[in-house]
Amino acid sequence: MRQHDGCWLYIAKCSDGSFYTGTTRMDVETRIGQNNAGMFPESYTFKRRPVTLALAEHFPSITDAIAMERRVKGWSRRKKQAMIDGQWENLPELARRKT
Repeated sequence: MRQHDGCWLYIAKCSDGSFYTGTTRMDVETRIGQNNAGMFPESYTFKRRPVTLALAEHFPSITDAIAMERRVKGWSRRKKQAMIDGQWENLPELARRKT
């Protein structure tokens, strides 16, 4: 399967410091360019431009990418940052709730 087949999960860092998690079938850099061009006035990123690509992960199917997107959207900022930084070993600890 070629790399452009399937779907991408991406995390963009917005100008206000927040993260946006999304999926796209197109080239991720093109998608980030669309966000920065303001092509989607109703989107989360519209008023938080410019955005920069923080992470992109390729999935063989859109179903897999959307499932991961839903999972990541529920994560804390610290857990998303650990994923962006490639600190996979920290994810289980960051998933534990503080009591």
